[in-house]
Amino acid sequence: MSVQSWTYIFVSLSFGLYLFIAWRSRVRDTEGFYVAGRGIPAAANGMATAADWMSAASFISMAGLISTMGYSGGIYLMGWTGGYVLLALLLAPYLRKFGHYTVPDFVGDRYDSNIARFVAVLCAIFISFTYVAGQMRGVGVVFSRFLEVDINVGVVIGMTIVFIYATLGGMKGITWTQVAQYWVLITAFLIPAIAISIKLTGQPLPQIGLGSTLDTSIAGQSGVYLLEKLNQIQSDLGFGRYTDTFTGNWDKVNVFCVALALMVGTAGLPHVLVRFYTVKSVQAARWSAFWALLFISFLYLTAPATAAFARFYMLNSLNGTQADELPAWFENWEKTGLILWFDDGDGIMRYSAGEDNEIFRTGAIPATEMTSIRVTHQQWVDSDGERGEDARPLLRQRGLTGPDRDIIVLATPEMAELASWIIALVAAGGLAAALSTASGLLLVISSSVAHDLYYRVLNPAATEKQRLLVGRSVIGIAVVVAGIFGIYPPAFVSQVVAFAFGLAAASFFPTIVLGIFNKRVGTIPAICGMLAGIGFTGFYIIACIFFDMEPWTFGLFANGINPQGIGTFGMLLNFLVTLTLTPLFPGPTQEVKNMVDSVREPEGIGLAVNIEASPEH
Repeated sequence: MSVQSWTYIFVSLSFGLYLFIAWRSRVRDTEGFYVAGRGIPAAANGMATAADWMSAASFISMAGLISTMGYSGGIYLMGWTGGYVLLALLLAPYLRKFGHYTVPDFVGDRYDSNIARFVAVLCAIFISFTYVAGQMRGVGVVFSRFLEVDINVGVVIGMTIVFIYATLGGMKGITWTQVAQYWVLITAFLIPAIAISIKLTGQPLPQIGLGSTLDTSIAGQSGVYLLEKLNQIQSDLGFGRYTDTFTGNWDKVNVFCVALALMVGTAGLPHVLVRFYTVKSVQAARWSAFWALLFISFLYLTAPATAAFARFYMLNSLNGTQADELPAWFENWEKTGLILWFDDGDGIMRYSAGEDNEIFRTGAIPATEMTSIRVTHQQWVDSDGERGEDARPLLRQRGLTGPDRDIIVLATPEMAELASWIIALVAAGGLAAALSTASGLLLVISSSVAHDLYYRVLNPAATEKQRLLVGRSVIGIAVVVAGIFGIYPPAFVSQVVAFAFGLAAASFFPTIVLGIFNKRVGTIPAICGMLAGIGFTGFYIIACIFFDMEPWTFGLFANGINPQGIGTFGMLLNFLVTLTLTPLFPGPTQEVKNMVDSVREPEGIGLAVNIEASPEH
């Protein structure tokens, strides 16, 4: 069968499974809708957390970034996984003992202020919409290639599925759906990696294959290591060596800042934190973090090998190829507009560094402006109608600087000429990764508006039925907004997601940590800290990405701070503002201090503030 036929089978079966689980898990009360009735086992919650967190960025884009960045791409591995250590030690058990539904719930009650709650709601919505943009972009990429539909149509299909199972089952339905999605995505990621590792090196474990010698039939001689060959190819084409450290803009300062922003952002993401409200106890919350990190490691320990395999195949299969001999995978992806070739007249594909790069990504160019995906001089002309010598600068001006990194993992099984069913399985895995995270983010948006804003502030007398209706309605509105972000994404999937981590690092992490471990911090310092952190970080990201602002050097850093790492400075600014203002304003009430003591004491010891038992929660 063809790849498309297999894709329809896998996608239909997986989507049918998700909808069936959502139907069986449908809920009729707010506790089931927001925190799954607090009855999810730790191992299952860890699996759901892994699926919730391993988004399209992890499955589709992370290995693509490592593939093009080489050694520097390891910042995504270090940052995203390291964040779970902070999460398990500093936040998860304390938030579970606090016992509310959402992060803004904690902020509002800990700082005893509806204004603080409202600021936290705005932060949660801003972060979630930024994050969901990357997920919808991933859905569109998968659909555009494997089901051969327009990217925009793919986004609409994906959001429709998410809307159905998110509104039916709420957090309970989403949790058990994410358990299924984890197995789909991890299977789809590991099988191609294992198959390619065997094909290239004879080693079944990709992690070992990464450091092994290439098969003699591929290398042309025995004893040639994969990474050694890859370094040689990159050097010959004008790129830096694949394993070189701290190259280009990725100096030590930027690597540190981005890794720390991702790490701290992981511990502050609202859709991840809310998962620890769904388990039975504080102990289960700690075990959830352990299980999540274990399940995540299966993909993250494999991603560097997948990235190297993809880079090897891409450079070998394209460079120097005649126009009439292009590999089938390139022609397949060419139809999506996510990779194209600028033909300078000699009919030979060249993939090289700098100004001579002949492979470009697209997506920024409307289809009406292109007569063919393969761009030639005749299709781009100067204003006077002459054959355009400025075609390449024009393409670069529109952001076309290489093959779209979001296609690399999805295209690698085709580059390696694996079986059609494996190629289709990868498509199903990519969709599972994107949809699992999208559903969690949509619920955060819904709960922030329906529970924290509508119920806790605007209408405390609202009935269960009214609260559920508002929650489901908000999901519907959020789906439409998320779809728009997916159709007009601001950057690559992993870059968009990294921005969300920076925003979380600058807003929630300091506020929650100080709320748990510093009883002196009061309302006004916390609010000012949140606003300063997310305001500074959001401004910097938007100015650099959309208004071409030069990255700031702060008078210390040669290359300027990468927008993906500015969350580190936003976090420090939040801490600085909050702690500076704390002595100048009144501290919290004694009731709040007692609550903090209760949250910090071991379970079952001392004064217990049983918020869970309160009817309003």
